[in-house]
Amino acid sequence: MRQVGAATVDLLRELAPQVIGLLTRRYGNWASAEDATQEALIAASTQWGEGGVPEHPKAWLVTVATRRLVDEFRSDGARREREAAVGEFDPEEIASGGESAEDDSLTLLFLCCHPALSTPSQLALTLRAVGGLTTAEIARAFLVPESTMAQRISRAKAQLRALRGEPGPLFSLPPEAERAARLAVVLQVLYLIFNEGYTPGSRPRGTHGDRSAAESGADLTTEAIRLARLVHHALPENGEASGLLALMLLTDARRPASQDADGMLVALADQDRSLWRRDFVAEGTALLTRTLGAATLGPYQLQAAIAAVHDEAPDARSTDWAQILALYGTLERISPGAVVTLNKSVAVAMVHGPRAGLAELATIADDPAMRQTHRFDVVRGHLLELAGDAEGARGCYRRAIAATASTAEQRYLALRAARLGLGAGE
Repeated sequence: MRQVGAATVDLLRELAPQVIGLLTRRYGNWASAEDATQEALIAASTQWGEGGVPEHPKAWLVTVATRRLVDEFRSDGARREREAAVGEFDPEEIASGGESAEDDSLTLLFLCCHPALSTPSQLALTLRAVGGLTTAEIARAFLVPESTMAQRISRAKAQLRALRGEPGPLFSLPPEAERAARLAVVLQVLYLIFNEGYTPGSRPRGTHGDRSAAESGADLTTEAIRLARLVHHALPENGEASGLLALMLLTDARRPASQDADGMLVALADQDRSLWRRDFVAEGTALLTRTLGAATLGPYQLQAAIAAVHDEAPDARSTDWAQILALYGTLERISPGAVVTLNKSVAVAMVHGPRAGLAELATIADDPAMRQTHRFDVVRGHLLELAGDAEGARGCYRRAIAATASTAEQRYLALRAARLGLGAGE
């Protein structure tokens, strides 16, 4: 059986939320629409491989998914009414662009990020319904069994079905008063998806045959950027939506230089900047320039500004660390937290020396959030190394190696420890 190519996989992922949103808006049952669309995607992945992509691929998917809905509707008490509703629907109308695919996709994204759902459920539903990933792909991305992910998605769907008892239609953009708070959840979910994909060694490198993670349509960073573009396009005046997209672009621009040919991580200061994606840098910087004049800056805009300072430096020595430190100071004021202080400590060290950075870092040594991550020991080890304390740095790197599940990071930290005079395992 001939499988579809990478371009067709990407097309299917793009069309999936449009089809789900359209069917949900017309028939009012999101879970059934999502299941029917997934079956249509499976059919397309095999039939299109043999016969090619149809002239109107979205209409094709809607037709197949609608037939699946008809089969389901025949088994319930409202068969005649629902079949009549299906009979009034002409999928060929979709080919003319009469439906608001963008609005449906945005509504679907808001629905998947409903505040009643847990963060893991929001992530899973967003990737399944809006991203078009299969349950197996999502499970691989988060390193959990497929059965576990399937249960998580099923529970989330059940919760959404239960919410249909709330006043107002479920499949609609939230009221204006609620939209700002819900948008914050949407942006957070997209940020988490991006970080999950960007974390080195967080998932298998291959997800579609011989396609690498960077090339795969299932790559979480690629999907997060696509969804962030969707939100930005729908809400172009929202500074934080623009800031998040800019942050993703400016960060992902460095991906081609972040690992060497052997898969070893390359620190930012050591990267070959000629390999960076300058189109992403230019786009991210332009987005940021348009939003930085806003009266109120948000954390995504400030993080994007920090990333831009790094990306605009021709080499590591030219980095404007004083500007980065000032930006971290502002970020810490508007969005305080241990992670912000952790990152700020590096900027303090680069401006005022490693001992000053270590003093800044010490202020969060007892923070509960730092006990849940190996990043504290990584940063402390780096600052101790800069301060000339090789033994202390090795100890930090060894603790970080034991605390991270990323093989790529373990190899990188082991090499750092070895270069200081001892093997990481001693």
